[in-house]
Amino acid sequence: MTLSRTVILILATTSALLAKPNVIVVMTDDQGYPELSVHGNPILKSPHLDRLHSQSLRLEDYHVSPMCTPTRGQLMTGLDPARNGAINVSSGRALLRPELPIMANFFGDAGYATGIFGKWHLGANYPFRPEDRGFDETVWFPSSHIGSVPDYWGNDYYDDTYVNNGKLKAYQGYCTDIFFHEAIEFMKQSAQAGQPFLAYIAPNTPHGPLVAPEEDERAIEKILQQPQFSKMNRQLKQRLADYLGMVRNIDTNMGTLMEFLEEEGLREDTILIFKTDNGSTHGPRYFNAGMRGQKTELWEGGHRVPCLISWPKGGLMSPQGIHGLTQVQDILPTLLDLCDIPCDAKFDGMSLASILRGNAVVPEDRMLIINYSRMPSFVNYPTPFAQTLMYRNLAEVLWKRWRLLEDRELYNLETDPLQTTNIIDQHPEVLAKMRARLNAWWDDVGPGANEVQRIIIGSEHENPSRLTGCEWLDVFIDQQRQIRVGQEKSGYWMLDVAEDGEYDFELRRWPREIDRPITAPSDQGSGALTITQASFYLSDHHHLAIGDKRPYGFEGLTKTVHPEDTSVTFTAQLKKGPLALHTWFRGPQTTLSAYYVYVTRK
Repeated sequence: MTLSRTVILILATTSALLAKPNVIVVMTDDQGYPELSVHGNPILKSPHLDRLHSQSLRLEDYHVSPMCTPTRGQLMTGLDPARNGAINVSSGRALLRPELPIMANFFGDAGYATGIFGKWHLGANYPFRPEDRGFDETVWFPSSHIGSVPDYWGNDYYDDTYVNNGKLKAYQGYCTDIFFHEAIEFMKQSAQAGQPFLAYIAPNTPHGPLVAPEEDERAIEKILQQPQFSKMNRQLKQRLADYLGMVRNIDTNMGTLMEFLEEEGLREDTILIFKTDNGSTHGPRYFNAGMRGQKTELWEGGHRVPCLISWPKGGLMSPQGIHGLTQVQDILPTLLDLCDIPCDAKFDGMSLASILRGNAVVPEDRMLIINYSRMPSFVNYPTPFAQTLMYRNLAEVLWKRWRLLEDRELYNLETDPLQTTNIIDQHPEVLAKMRARLNAWWDDVGPGANEVQRIIIGSEHENPSRLTGCEWLDVFIDQQRQIRVGQEKSGYWMLDVAEDGEYDFELRRWPREIDRPITAPSDQGSGALTITQASFYLSDHHHLAIGDKRPYGFEGLTKTVHPEDTSVTFTAQLKKGPLALHTWFRGPQTTLSAYYVYVTRK
């Protein structure tokens, strides 16, 4: 190729990239439809989000999953949770299938700089981390909230330590401020380099624990002192001061973001989406925007959320509400269409691009399915009939204004918006049509809905691997307070060995960053345990051997735990392939699994 042709090719490629719009997706955590003042909230003032609302196309009947991981997996893949693997928020069921391309892959392959800032919650180990999934710049924390079991110990919303491009890094300031600041720096650098960007901003707020900046908390407290709230109890007022204070802080950061885009000349050609991940956690206690239900529930308030889409220079319709059923897995195919990114992938969602441009409407006969696996609230050890399995008859079918919940309750929102009267016996034709859709959906996704995703150990991409109880299969351990009190639960990890070799398994109750003895109480004085033994064994269908011991699943190894021990390490010779890791700490009246295990291929 001649020099002139090379220059022409480079210029053409650069021109094509410059013609691509930037994309920003902001998704907040546990902020429901009611938590915008433009939606009638009687306490909160959200002027910046209200302004964005006035400048946006609004999906008025937009739905997500009732809890966050399934929604996040749908957003990233355009696929149903039952198809993408991320069906729950923990318990080994929050891992997004590693073979699937996600939003960052599609945009990165099209020449975009890609970044994530905030909550990921689709896997904390290889091959599930955002840096494994196509994101160039990452500032994130693992699992469901700051203060989760996989999170850096002691993170408390201020001056926390997050994962930055694969390494732990300490930051100064309030969590949400940090995530927006880091995202803006990323956008600024991308724009200066002449590269379009995809920025996924996913603050942890207003998810609990409820910690708001003092300025925002005081502002809400002042409003709650007004006479119309005199009958509200003091405890609820305090919770709302923190909860809505966090939303107020989000609103301020959205104002900063929009100001940055305008000052840098980026606003006109940037697609900006604001949405939330599930229903409100507080709506039913004070204001629920005319809906029933909240996060984790199939009532309308559990999954109908705001979705604002703005692109001033994109040839979209003028700001207005768009009616008809839409859902989170529509976002990825829509963005690919709007950005003219060719894609052969098949999505469960549909592109809304032609609708946003005014050339089509949402199909009137469209039906949606919402399903997710339930939390294993009463389980202290895995069971083959776990709540964390996804089942056909726990789904909801949405059609027009009809809602079929768990194949046993039918509601018509036109006449019964609060879903108080089950009319399943009164509309056999409607029921038959919705059940037919439910059956067809389950026939399609059901066979693979509960397939277990495995963490890979011994890979060059992550060695050592830090395993946490959050990934125990079908058992819930995901709050640092559970570790502090020494909650007696046990579980096992589903793993895949990357390479043959000798592996060390370091069993710990406390993570390395605090290095506290296994039996010691927490820094809060709770959770002292009497533990005398640590046990370890591996099992899989190949029956591999641990040294000269019997095959996995038949005999494990045991060591004594001394009062000063911070960890107990076992060594095993492993073969490449799948296995399950089981651990226990035992004492006269105590049995629990190691909450943390560090696995190193030697």
